[in-house]
Amino acid sequence: MRKLVECVPNFSEGNDMHIINQITAEIEAVDGVSLIDVDPGKATNRTVVTMVGTPDEVMEAAFRSIKKASELIDMTKHHGAHPRFGATDVCPFVPVSNMTMEEAVECAHKLAERVGKELNIPVYCYENAARTEERRNLAVCRKGEYEALSERLPSSDWGPDFGPGEWSEWTQKTGATAIGARNFLVAYNVNLNTTSTRRANAIAFDVRERGRNVKDANGNMVNQPGTLKSVKAIGWFIEEFGVAQISMNLTDISVTSMHEAFYEVMEKAFARGVRVTGSELVGVLPLEAMLEAGRFFLRKQKRSVGVSDKELIKIAVKSLGLDELYPFEPKKKIIEYILDEEANKGKTKLVDMTLTDFADETASESPAPGGGSIAAYMGAMGSALGTMVANLSSHKRGWDERWEEFSDWAEKGKMYQDQLIKMVDEDTNAFNVIMNAFGLPKKTDADKAARKQAIEDATKYATEIPFKTMELCYECMSVAKAMAEIGNPNSVTDAGVGALAARSGVIGAYLNVKINAVGLEDKEWANAKINAAAEIVEKAKALETEIMEIVESKIK
Repeated sequence: MRKLVECVPNFSEGNDMHIINQITAEIEAVDGVSLIDVDPGKATNRTVVTMVGTPDEVMEAAFRSIKKASELIDMTKHHGAHPRFGATDVCPFVPVSNMTMEEAVECAHKLAERVGKELNIPVYCYENAARTEERRNLAVCRKGEYEALSERLPSSDWGPDFGPGEWSEWTQKTGATAIGARNFLVAYNVNLNTTSTRRANAIAFDVRERGRNVKDANGNMVNQPGTLKSVKAIGWFIEEFGVAQISMNLTDISVTSMHEAFYEVMEKAFARGVRVTGSELVGVLPLEAMLEAGRFFLRKQKRSVGVSDKELIKIAVKSLGLDELYPFEPKKKIIEYILDEEANKGKTKLVDMTLTDFADETASESPAPGGGSIAAYMGAMGSALGTMVANLSSHKRGWDERWEEFSDWAEKGKMYQDQLIKMVDEDTNAFNVIMNAFGLPKKTDADKAARKQAIEDATKYATEIPFKTMELCYECMSVAKAMAEIGNPNSVTDAGVGALAARSGVIGAYLNVKINAVGLEDKEWANAKINAAAEIVEKAKALETEIMEIVESKIK
């Protein structure tokens, strides 16, 4: 599995696209790195760039972009609404997959050292990459912003971690750069129906973790924390849109999510006579953050959350007002969608075909998709039918008090459906891996040995995929059973058809497990897998009989 790391450099230029394009071109020139978002802000005079890729390649792309920014941006002439102290103001690394935070910290330190040595730019390491506890907070590292660097750089307490500690002609031009490692941060702004920066700041201080300083009963200044953990916030006026905003950094969305921040700002704003009109996502965010926002607002409406990702995203966008200032495009804002589009450029996934095209492709002379993909799709349709009955039951008149019970079943069914949909393409991919292994060279003994091992490994993988399909198809039958028992009686036959489809998926995938396993050299592994699969078949048949008896009893 590839290690993937995200890097989000912020450059102190948001108006001149000629400069911005030259910087991002340096990133695009590095193989193994995907430039997934470029978000310039005119009022802030700042561009947030997001790239994802393998660690060494991302470090190289980050270095090149920092170098180019130092050549093109002159900090002596910079003005903007956002705090800043360098041409490349910040450059955090974020572990995405198969990466630990410790590895992200290592990336940050390597880049910081290289930038300091080769580019002669002062670098401060912050957040998880901080070399001292007091430098963890970016705001502390950047205190006084660019204008304070002439005093801070040469000081013994606040000199940089890497690079020159002097206020030279060069450092006056480049400023300093903060390089760090952190968890996924969401830059998120909430729009207000006011033009008052003062009112916006008051609301920001209400919610941000740091809160505000107030006088106690004795006249002493004490800190009054805000209501949201892991949230940094300020209020500002955005001339471009003619509104004030609460600008927030959600530094750990597992602690405070986007929708929780929105809701809290909405309540605090209302208490101050101000209304929230919408919000703005700066950069990108994980898919789950959008899905959870959709679920949050559906639960507020006492509606089932077991609906499609597309519907959840639609609900989230409308509820958060993410399309108030400009259209919200999921394919450009959700990191998984961006990476998926990059990975599948020029390819057509089976699950993206129309029903007719999928059937035609199956019927063609091509050996894939075959029985394994069809078994997975049957399971997905079986799970979808169980989910449908749960959603219908959740909305049934007179059953209002049971909406959450059925919503939980619908969400469970949707989870199985999503996983089985992925198995449709994965089964075909597994077949292609086998074919690629058979196509390896076999001229020398070494070639033959490598080819033989590749075929064995690919065949094991092609056995594991339908086995996983079997497990999912069997497990999703629990939804069909529950809906046959307690769901809307008018849809009991739909639950029955769902059970039949899922059981067929189990048996269909079982055939693929057997035919792939019998060709393996590792007979012990193969027999264990076949025996485990046979047990699932028997359990699925017994469960099908049980479900069909329930269905038949209700339609007599």
